[in-house]
Formats: sequence, structure tokens, C-alpha cells
Amino acid sequence: GTRIIYDRKFLMECRNSPVAKTPPSDLPDIPGVTSPSVEELKIENNHVQNCDEKVSAGEEEQFDMDI
Repeated sequence: GTRIIYDRKFLMECRNSPVAKTPPSDLPDIPGVTSPSVEELKIENNHVQNCDEKVSAGEEEQFDMDI
């Protein structure tokens, strides 16, 4: 068969395309797979609040680690 080969530069440019940033219209809503689960949203919101508190206290981490 015929093989299509794309170079790295072309693929990197494609990721900035608006088409690449929008999900397909017929994609089903599956929590935790195609959309964040309820637990993930709660954890993420709590994490953002904790990070805001640390920054306001003058303690800034070099990077965040999820354990």
C-alpha cells in the first residue's frame, strides 16, 4: 500500500489549527473519558484554590506534582 509520511514541522503547525482544537460534533459525553469526571473537577477546583493560597502567602513552588 501507499504510506503517507508527514514531517514534524507540518504536524506541529496542524496542532494550532482551530479544527484540531474543537472536538467532533457527534462525540458522546463520557465522564472521565471525553469530558472530566465530577471527581476530577472537584479535585482540580480544590487544587487551584490551594495554589492560590500558597502564592498569596509568599510560598511559590517550583512546579506542581500530582501524587
